[in-house]
Amino acid sequence: MTRNNTTRTFLGRSSFAEVKRIGEILRIETVGGALLVAAAIVAIIWANSPWADKYFAVRDITLGIPALHLELTIGQWASDGLLAIFFFLTGLELKKEFVIGDLRTPATALVPVAAAFGGVAVPAIVFAMINLASPTGLQGWAIPTATDIAFAVAVLAILGSHLPSALRIFLLTLAVVDDLIAIVIIAIFYADGFTLTPLLLTLIPLAAYATLTHVFPRFFGRNPWAPWVILLPIGVVAWALLHASGVHATIAGVALGFAVPVRRMVKHGGPQSGPGLAEVLEHRLRPLSSGLAVPVFAFFAAGVAIGGPEGFVSALTDPVMIGILAGLVLGKPIGITLTTWLLTRFTKARLDSSLAWIDVIGVGMLAGIGFTVSLLVAELSFGADSPHGDHAKIAIFTASVLAALLAAVVLRARNRHYRRIESAQRGDELGVPLDDQTT
Repeated sequence: MTRNNTTRTFLGRSSFAEVKRIGEILRIETVGGALLVAAAIVAIIWANSPWADKYFAVRDITLGIPALHLELTIGQWASDGLLAIFFFLTGLELKKEFVIGDLRTPATALVPVAAAFGGVAVPAIVFAMINLASPTGLQGWAIPTATDIAFAVAVLAILGSHLPSALRIFLLTLAVVDDLIAIVIIAIFYADGFTLTPLLLTLIPLAAYATLTHVFPRFFGRNPWAPWVILLPIGVVAWALLHASGVHATIAGVALGFAVPVRRMVKHGGPQSGPGLAEVLEHRLRPLSSGLAVPVFAFFAAGVAIGGPEGFVSALTDPVMIGILAGLVLGKPIGITLTTWLLTRFTKARLDSSLAWIDVIGVGMLAGIGFTVSLLVAELSFGADSPHGDHAKIAIFTASVLAALLAAVVLRARNRHYRRIESAQRGDELGVPLDDQTT
């Protein structure tokens, strides 16, 4: 079919630099995703073993400084403190996407951004419809809206060695925007006793952080010790003030990430002198986030006493669990695919000719893996002592496994399809008949 010049193609070929960057992230997140899954499995086994009391005793140990309103349990330190590192990297990634990535062009950003909103709205609607009769259960409406970047990208890296890079970029962009929406939801709907004074005071260390990173980016880039000695204490002050304000402290990580410059300014050598400070900090901190912060959070957040088969069956009668299962496993792929189809139906955007709608459906299924942020939202929605909270965690585990298995069926088949295409293309270049090619 002939396309006019105004037709926009999305999910098409991206720049070599963008493909290379996505490939590096995929390799890192594969390890991080494996550690995340391992930590969650250990927590679930321990919490349902004869030694379960020791697990919960360790999780509930209280540490901190009461005078500064920072007396938290170890589990809370993991969710409010360590997870701020994950959100800091999310802030860096978001800013990079909007400044130098595919999201810098509105026409390119339109589809994954819209798909992300569809992937948030439909699961929330599905959950709300199932829980309309339960005011307490309805508090968890945001749980099935999140996509776990580390988990989803790790699964894609394992399954999709021959999938088009554009499809991988679409998933990462979708998940990044999904995280941004989740951040906004947490900041607006899960503020705890909002206090204005600490919130305003947060602007002081945040401004100092932004000023230092913009005035001395080369200094912080060249000296690995400098961010730890200078920037980290300022970031901790911003985190503590935001925590005292009632806004979830992980939002401080996002704000600090947005404060870091992405491009090198001309007076600092310009882009040709090397990567900006955001990329430098991302490379230094991503192993800490993927290898420690997120797995530790998952370890303390995932521990829930299921109560054996009877407990699992009992949880299935809770509308909260049903809503999360339906939202993640069905709502996510429906919302993402439907939104993408509507854009191609009513705008001039089109799928790239190398892709099929089944590819989009497979990515939509993969986006139903809601783990890290979903667990966080579950804790914020119901607390540690609510039966809904335990059922929500069981639902998140179950839905994430189901979403991964369903996506694996689709994407493995598509991976074989694209592998055959690549093999045929190589055979054509070498002049080898298709029947003689090995796949």
